Amino acid sequence: MKKPELLVTPLSSAHIKELCEAGADAFIIGEQRYGLRLAADFSREECQEAIRIAHDYDKKVYIAVNAIFHNDKVDELNDYLLFCQEAGADAIVFGDPAVLMAARESTPNLPLHWNTETTATNYFTCNYWGQRGAKRAVLARELSMDAIVEMKENAEVEIEIQVHGMTCMFQSKRSLLGNYFLYQGKALQIENRKEQKNMLLHDVERDNKYPIFEDDNGTHIMSPNDMCIIDELQEMIDAGVDSFKIEGVLQKPDYVTNVTALYRKAIDACAADPEAYEAQKDQWLEAIEEVQQPHRPLDTGFFFKETVY
Repeated sequence: MKKPELLVTPLSSAHIKELCEAGADAFIIGEQRYGLRLAADFSREECQEAIRIAHDYDKKVYIAVNAIFHNDKVDELNDYLLFCQEAGADAIVFGDPAVLMAARESTPNLPLHWNTETTATNYFTCNYWGQRGAKRAVLARELSMDAIVEMKENAEVEIEIQVHGMTCMFQSKRSLLGNYFLYQGKALQIENRKEQKNMLLHDVERDNKYPIFEDDNGTHIMSPNDMCIIDELQEMIDAGVDSFKIEGVLQKPDYVTNVTALYRKAIDACAADPEAYEAQKDQWLEAIEEVQQPHRPLDTGFFFKETVY
């Protein structure tokens, strides 16, 4: 049975070595100027070092160029894509058609992974981008398990899904969105606002804390829980989903490494012996729960939840 790629977001070049030894197959890195919601900001020199380390382990590195671009940055794309190609990147992650156009001009042989995080909700759209040059489509986080399997059955491109970590609930190109809630006198309170770091929107009524993640691309409100489906991988592996992503945004390196090692064991067992996977999956889930932050409970995201529009 085909194993899905285990894709991880590292927190530094040095972290990549640990993750390779923990069982990761591929990594997403990049520079905040061009990449959206990165677990860490990698300069060009750090990207080169990360690629060198990963390739020494025979692993892949994808560089994120999936920001929302305005006119002032479009002229930079050709140069940055040429850098990515010369550095040895295995693919580029993009969402803006401007990146596709630039790639056609400057790096036509560099593989492209289409990722908008919100609009990959049907296989027609995935195939549309595939016909225009994308090798892979990254599905929206709000899809059910049945929808994911159906999309994989009908997709003409590789399919990537997130299996672990926090997800983005809202994005604004503007910074300090929390000030808006404060000004409006809403029930949501801003914790750690003075430090402008580790800020949380606190929903007192539901006792949920929503992390505010800020980068060069604006403000991002993240989910209060961490998705975890280490015990629900069988159906997607049977369907042939190509890549499982572990999201490391706002996490510590040790946590990401531990989770990666556990998913490596789960994927290997599920592909080799489904009965063995069924017998052990609860133990792997318990192991993740032991290292989970108390204020960030685990859930199964939208995999088994009806989405209300």
